[in-house]
Order: sequence, then structure tokens, then C-alpha cells
Amino acid sequence: MSGLYSIPLASLKEGRYTYDFTIGDELFEGSEVTRGVLKADVTLDKRANLLELLIVINGQVEVICDRCLGSFMMPVSTRNKLYIKLGEEWDDDDPEMVTMGMEEHQIDMSQFFYEYILLTLPIQRIHPDDEKGNSKCDPVMLKKLGEHLTGDKESTDPRWDMLKRIK
Repeated sequence: MSGLYSIPLASLKEGRYTYDFTIGDELFEGSEVTRGVLKADVTLDKRANLLELLIVINGQVEVICDRCLGSFMMPVSTRNKLYIKLGEEWDDDDPEMVTMGMEEHQIDMSQFFYEYILLTLPIQRIHPDDEKGNSKCDPVMLKKLGEHLTGDKESTDPRWDMLKRIK
């Protein structure tokens, strides 16, 4: 996969270059995202010892709903800047400024694409409602969940009741 999302640097002169990548399922193997259909547009501005990359990713990824455990396609749209300076060895401690060794002839964008996509996803992933405001979650699963909810919300822990009396 390393060559699939790589940008060759050896023959580039100073200037601006654009690259288009089609991101598919292979980027998400072993991930919480089961598949994806995305497009990444990378604008690279090469200077003497610095590369400035503008990375725009749009598309959809398939995720698992946290409520009903069904899968659905979630839209993804992100825009990120990445700076790469040339130095002695690879250093990615700073997420916005990566240092790349002078001997490198290409940069593999797959890890950056993966991280930007996953950081765009919300913490809680639930099926979106339809145009009428109804949940698109699996109704059978919602019914089963409803059966397991406890309706006794009024009962409290007797230990707390004793403490409340002290007030």
C-alpha cells in the first residue's frame, strides 16, 4: 500500500504541484471503519527546505452505529495543512510539522490520510434521521434494547437516602 498513496519528491523542483488520490477499503484494514469511498486532493508547495501540503479529503466511510450496531455510510469532509521540513532523520512528534530525512525520495501519505479521516469522525456514531425525523436504526434492535431498559428510575440507593437526611 505504500506506493498507492505516495508522492515522489526526487524530481520535483521548487513550485506548486497537485495530486489526486482515490482512497478505498485498503486504507482501513483492521480499523473501526469497515470501508470507504473518498477522494483526497493534495496541493504541494515545494520550497528549498520545506514542503507545505494542503490536504482536502471528501467522501464517505462505513461505520458501525453505536445504538443499533448496524452499519451505515457517514459523510467525511476535512481540510488539513501539513508542513514537512528536511532534516537529519524522520521525526513526527509534532502533528503539524514533520521532519523528513534528506535521503527520502517520496512521502507516503497513507498514515496522514488515515488519521485525518478518523479524526473527522464524531465520538458517537448513530444513524442519521430520515427527512421526517425518524431514526434509521434497525427497529428490531431498538425494540430489543427497549425491552432491557429498566423503567424503575425513581428508586435510589438506600445509602444515599441516609446521607440526604443529614442535610
